[in-house]
Amino acid sequence: MKLHRLAAIAIKEVLQIVRDARSVGIIVAMPVAMMLVFGYGISLDVKHVPVCVFDREGSQQSQDLLKHFQASEYFDVKRAVNNYPTLIRGLDIGRCKLGVVVPHDFSLKLNAGGEVSIQALIDATDSNTANLAIAYSQAVIQTYSQRVQVDWIRRHGLGQINPPISVDARTWFNENLESMSNIVPGVVVIVMAVIGVFLTALTVAREWERGTMEQLISTPVTELELMLGKLAPYFVIGMLDTCLCAGFGILWFGVPFRGSWSVFFISSALFLTVVLSLGYFFSVAAKSQLAASQISLFATFLPAFLLSGFLFPIDQMPVAIQAFTYVIPSRYYMEIIRNSFLKGSPIAILLNELLALAFLSCLLVFAATRIFKKKLT
Repeated sequence: MKLHRLAAIAIKEVLQIVRDARSVGIIVAMPVAMMLVFGYGISLDVKHVPVCVFDREGSQQSQDLLKHFQASEYFDVKRAVNNYPTLIRGLDIGRCKLGVVVPHDFSLKLNAGGEVSIQALIDATDSNTANLAIAYSQAVIQTYSQRVQVDWIRRHGLGQINPPISVDARTWFNENLESMSNIVPGVVVIVMAVIGVFLTALTVAREWERGTMEQLISTPVTELELMLGKLAPYFVIGMLDTCLCAGFGILWFGVPFRGSWSVFFISSALFLTVVLSLGYFFSVAAKSQLAASQISLFATFLPAFLLSGFLFPIDQMPVAIQAFTYVIPSRYYMEIIRNSFLKGSPIAILLNELLALAFLSCLLVFAATRIFKKKLT
């Protein structure tokens, strides 16, 4: 391998990038745009669930219960209705996601020390929101119920009764339980996977479409020199975009970074090698910019978005899908990035993921060099 030939190919590719306004736009604008769209557009936090209430009693105690819903940050009481059909219509048209019905004998049973059932009607078209709304409503009612029990015990002179078991919960790594702290590091993975593959998927295909491949084939440049020369500029660009995305997540979204920057850069370099080699492979195989870009986006964005653990925990997937995720490079990089940002895990804990990325990078570099042949057919 001759360095001067490799440098000549790299310089040629840099000039091509500078002349192509679309490539410059993708390099600069797409990472920021994707960080903003995914960072603000995807949220697993469920707050201010719209609620319609039907208080069949209208007593001070029933209103006190409903005020607990209004005081919670998870609920937003939109409307009080006076009959069932209006409540059902509110759920049907989407005015509310939760309907709370207080029975007509609510205060009577409470004052007598009896058990009272509160009806909750849930719009379960979105199962995640429905499950969380059920859990939040049960927590609100449980809090109110405990207060009522304490007041009843005191009124009857039975003294103070403490529960035998209590939970002292302490949240680690994401103290405020904000989904953004979990999503933003994952967005870095998605952005780098899409940009890395998409840019390099056009490199060789562009040469075929513009008729300049014949000139490259006639030169003494080897297959390895051609690949390294074409990918070197994108590797530098990819590392700069990685730093841009990480800095954007830390400074703009306020996500903490508790890990080692050396682990971050090593894993990013390995992951970029994987996605750049994959894009180059698609570019050589397709020989068409349109086909290469479509294949690359299908082969990287969907697996990175759905099968890397970005939105859905891998251990909750079917066993066959879990096994398939082991060939998805984004799975390992996602684990490293999230642990680096939130947990601050040392390199010893992330060694298996780093070795997996190193193996995949060597495998794809070898495959990319072998697929290109200096032939016109």
